[in-house]
Amino acid sequence: MTGTVATLANAAAPGVATAAGVSDIVMLGAVPLASAIRSRQVSCVEVMGAYLDHIDRFNPEANAIVALQDRQDLIGQARDRDAQLARREDIGRLHGFPLAVKDLQPVKGIRFTQGSPIFRDRVASADSLLAQRMRAAGAIFLGKTNTPEFGLGSNTFNPVYGITRNAYLPSKSAGGSSGGAAVALALRMAPVADGSDYGGSLRNPAGWNNVYGFRTSFGRVPAMGREDWLPSMGVAGPMARNVADLTMLLSVQAGYDPRAPLSMESGGDQFVGPLTADLRGKKIAWAGDFGGFTPCEPGVLDVCRGALKTFEALGCAVEDAFPDYPLEKVWQSFIRLRGWQQGGSLLEHYNDPARRALLKPEAVFEVETGLRLSAYEVTADSVIRSAWSQAVRRFFERFDYLVVPTAQVFPFAADQTWPREIGGHQMATYHEWMKAVCLVTMSGCPSLAAPAGFGPTGLPMGIQIIGPVHAEAACLKMAAAYEAAAPADLKRLPEILRRA
Repeated sequence: MTGTVATLANAAAPGVATAAGVSDIVMLGAVPLASAIRSRQVSCVEVMGAYLDHIDRFNPEANAIVALQDRQDLIGQARDRDAQLARREDIGRLHGFPLAVKDLQPVKGIRFTQGSPIFRDRVASADSLLAQRMRAAGAIFLGKTNTPEFGLGSNTFNPVYGITRNAYLPSKSAGGSSGGAAVALALRMAPVADGSDYGGSLRNPAGWNNVYGFRTSFGRVPAMGREDWLPSMGVAGPMARNVADLTMLLSVQAGYDPRAPLSMESGGDQFVGPLTADLRGKKIAWAGDFGGFTPCEPGVLDVCRGALKTFEALGCAVEDAFPDYPLEKVWQSFIRLRGWQQGGSLLEHYNDPARRALLKPEAVFEVETGLRLSAYEVTADSVIRSAWSQAVRRFFERFDYLVVPTAQVFPFAADQTWPREIGGHQMATYHEWMKAVCLVTMSGCPSLAAPAGFGPTGLPMGIQIIGPVHAEAACLKMAAAYEAAAPADLKRLPEILRRA
């Protein structure tokens, strides 16, 4: 059995040797792991045991997985999954998968803090819609992945669980807000992971930990919120170690649900099947730093330009270009709309002096930004967003894809809240250093984060592969071709695994 799984692990990651002293099971990609479970080459109990042992070994330094559940209970759930297989019952695509859900989503019976001391001791009484779908597909929830307080900021730390550290250099930031998910994937503590993204939360941590994340179009992955008819710009989506695994999780997450009335009617089955496509002649626009509007740390653009060579090798035509629209208007509207949307969800805490004292400054900033706005100003900013999205739509009449870095800086110190300047440009807000991803958020377009390479100090950087609204399948096909053609070094394991 061990030899068979080892063979599968190496086949799933060509060019990467299985890390010495690390279970072959955790090195398997999600797709071959699902196949090994279905064919009973490996039991769900063995899978759970391997992942729990691996988490015990690597999580204490990384702090990616939190609220870890009782081992014996998890082994018991895995035994139940094996019994289902023995009875030849129908199983889902995640059958027997040990998964941790981002701590912005409730999972029944598991601590649900959202990274806030206000909810330090809260235990969820029911699953979120997203957790329901993963549970129905056979997942076993072993805990949560860490996130910044209320998901605010692209650095994963909070007063409940502390700092999550970058998989490639623990002194550096994991990114956020899906930082725990990205690190768990990079360190092989999870086969796949869910995440969410408002201002880069699926994209920045994926780029900084050399994995994949997919910000989907609104409604592709249904989500229930406090307000169903005035939706947030935040969306949920999958994260994974490779494109095939990313696609598999999206197939579970996607599809209409009547509790989310703006969700798309098309289901997840459209993402099941081969991802091959002839990409010769496809036109790719490289936005770089948007003509200087999104300044980048030295080395970021060089790493991303290196990734463009892979697209050219696939027969794509790459051209420097970005949509023609006043970008400062887009950015200022983003700040105000985010304050209205994010601040609105925090207003009840802000209005209570005891709870306000527990809010991080960035949360207070969002609420107070929203409080200054009138309904007419919110409408005006929504009009600007619509105009920007139309400019992007027209841009995609000339190009098939847009490529942008996943972040404007390499991972910074883990104990730094956020960068105050980039290349001499002062950052006026806690999210200004992420303008390049926020502009994409405002467009409504799907954006798939993929590894681009490593900078001068060995830290990862990613690229966003962006397509027109609802073009998730096209993004996945381009990413799959890019992954297959990219240099083997893009599959480089974190040092902590290589020296294990």
